[in-house]
Order: sequence, then C-alpha cells, then structure tokens
Amino acid sequence: MSSRHRDRFLIVPVMLCTLLGTPASTAVASDGPAPPAGAEVARLYAEAARATEQYEQGRRAAERQRATANRLEGRVARQRERLGVVHDAIGGVAREQYRTGGSLAHAGRLLLADDPDALLRGYRLAARAEKAVSRLLDRERAAERDLVAAETNARAAWQNLDERTARLAVVKRGIETKLESAQWRLQAEADRSVAAGRCAGAVRIDQPGSAARGPDWVAPVENYTLSAGFGGSGERWARRHTGQDFAVDIGAPVRSVGAGRVASVSCGGAFGIEILVQHPDGYYSQYAHLAGVTVDQGERVAAGQWIGQAGTTGNSTGPHLHFEVRLTPYLGSGVDPAVWLRERGVNL
Repeated sequence: MSSRHRDRFLIVPVMLCTLLGTPASTAVASDGPAPPAGAEVARLYAEAARATEQYEQGRRAAERQRATANRLEGRVARQRERLGVVHDAIGGVAREQYRTGGSLAHAGRLLLADDPDALLRGYRLAARAEKAVSRLLDRERAAERDLVAAETNARAAWQNLDERTARLAVVKRGIETKLESAQWRLQAEADRSVAAGRCAGAVRIDQPGSAARGPDWVAPVENYTLSAGFGGSGERWARRHTGQDFAVDIGAPVRSVGAGRVASVSCGGAFGIEILVQHPDGYYSQYAHLAGVTVDQGERVAAGQWIGQAGTTGNSTGPHLHFEVRLTPYLGSGVDPAVWLRERGVNL
C-alpha cells in the first residue's frame, strides 16, 4: 500500500455501516481480545473488495448520468433553436396581418370582391395555417419544458452520484489504511515466528464459496503480477531460481493449486514460512515466503482452497509468493511451474 493511504478518517466506521449495509453495532470495536492478524487481514481484504466494487459502480453510474445530462443539454439547445424558428414564422404572420390591416381589411376585401366565396376560402385556409403554426408553437414549448426537466433531473442524479462516490472513496481509503496496518502486524508476527523457528499454527479464515466446486486446477493467487520465473539466475539465488514468483500484497490469500494433502508446514530458513502440498499424481507444490498459514500438516485440501497468506518472510526482498512444483518433497527436484500448470489448463 502507498503512503497516501495513511491518512486518518474518523468518519469511516459510520459510513461503512451506512454504505455497506452493516448494522451499526457490528462496526464498534468490542472490549474482547483483538482477532488474529491473519483473520483481520482476510476480513479487511473482503471489505476492501466490496468497497472497491461499490466505488467503481458509483463512478461508472455517475459517468453515465453526466453523459446523459450533457446529451440532454445539447437537445435543449437544439429545441430552443427550433422554437426560435417557429417564433420567427409566427412573427412573420403577425407582421403580414398588420401590414394588410388585420381582420377589418379582410372584411372590406370580402365585401368588394368579385368572387367572395373564393376569397372566403382563402381566408379560411390562412386561418387554419395560423392555427397549425400556433399548435406547433405549443408543442415545441411543451417539448422544451420536458427536455429541461429531464436535463435538470439527470444533472441532479449525476451530482448525487458524485457525492456518494466521494463518500465511498473515503470509506475505501479508510479500509485500506486499516488493511495496511493489519498487513504489517501480520508480517511482524510472521517474522517473529521465523526468527524463533516455530510456526504459530493455522489461523482459520472464511473460505471462498467456490473452493469446493471449482476447477481441478487453479493459479496459486489471484490479481498478481508475475516476477522472477523458473530457471532464472541472479545474486539472490545460489544457482538458479527454482520456482515462479507472484508479486502480491502482504496477506493476499494463497490457494492450493489442486486437491491434495498438506505434507508439511515449516517456519524458518531461506523460504521463511512455507507449505508443501502433495497431489494425487505424485507431484508436490510449494508455497513460500508466507506471512501466515490457514491449514495444518496432514490436512486434506481442495483445489482453490485458501491455505495461507502471502508475505515476505525468509530470503525475500518484498511481498510475493514463491511457488514451486517438485517431483519429490525436496529442493532440487523442481519443474517449471508455468509449464506444469499450463498442461493442466491454467495459463498464468
């Protein structure tokens, strides 16, 4: 998280209750012990995801309403131009009546005309034309009023949505600030476990609903950036890089790529906190540099099940997941994880 998320927002708890639909009582901290950092990070990740989605929905809705208001504003301008044309036409009729003397002149012509019936028909046609123009003017004015009302409503909706989106942005930043604090608390706890060479034990967190009924194979994390690949060389590795690195934030959920059994959970050494899962086909998958684990050794896991949380323990220069696929439980028997996953339908 960047430093811009470190601002304090005292109004966040109340807004979170209002905008995310949470009862007010649940937003107040209890007097009991604080939840484990891993569980807190997982909860805040979920809240941040919901707040982000609501913010994005509000932003898109405001943009649509802004476009609607601007479009209606253009239609109002064109309608007023049309109304001006009608006004000019009626003005021309009025000027012509004034020039010819109006209704008294019409009566005089009628009395002196050689063919009064023909002249009367002409006057009737002129009167009907004048009424038609008058009706057109009424319609144009009504259309203008409707357009102005629609444009006013769209502009008001846009402004309301903009205000709501701004409030959601405050909520989102507040959650991210809390998340950043919890992430580093989680990492500090993980570092102490690694330094002591003793794992703190599994912290159970709510699993995604699709974990038990998803595909047979998945990527080990979501929303990642691939960094160091398999077989690379550099000063950070004694010989070559033995896995695939995924750049993610501290506390990001780490998933078992497939069904299997947790062969080991260990804390200490170059890999920091790590989990090794044995799969039915004989391969092993390793998840290293973790900040926390959510499973115990010997436990059965499903494809997509959250088994840990990413971190930067051990020989790590920043938050990421180091992922390996091995033929045996031991370092040195690795295969290219990207190729191995691709063969199972997972493209990184």
